[in-house]
Amino acid sequence: MDRNQSRRQVAAMKQSLFDQGLLDEQFIQLEELQDDANPNFVEEIVTLHYRDSSRLISSIEQALKERNPLDFNKLDTLMHQFKGSSSSIGAKKVKTECNLFREYCRAGNAEGCMRSFQQLKREYAALRKKLEAYFQLGKLDPRKQHVAPNEDLMKICIIGQMY
Repeated sequence: MDRNQSRRQVAAMKQSLFDQGLLDEQFIQLEELQDDANPNFVEEIVTLHYRDSSRLISSIEQALKERNPLDFNKLDTLMHQFKGSSSSIGAKKVKTECNLFREYCRAGNAEGCMRSFQQLKREYAALRKKLEAYFQLGKLDPRKQHVAPNEDLMKICIIGQMY
């Protein structure tokens, strides 16, 4: 595959993520921060997001199992964290579902929370799969070489999670 064809495929795939409403302008802002000194910046940030969000999903699942009664304040707090992480990478549909879940929490609607959480997990999984394919396609671009994750960036992000 030549360089121009590869670029067109990457651009088309990214556009489809926007056309499907999966991503918003925050993703573009992340890409604008990427440069030759850190060519995998966006992929690293998305990887950190998925690492952190997996923990949050497990915590939300556990809180939803504690049904007598549900602690809507705890669920809302966990979902607020999940929404913030999702917003940071531009996960538009996931963020929308987070907002709906939080509305159900504020209304004390357990069934709504359960339905919304199931939909959120579907949106989350679909976006993850498509972003993995997008990053993989981007690696086929002859201008890019895979570089090990920037350890300093990972330390900063991990330390930032402690606050």
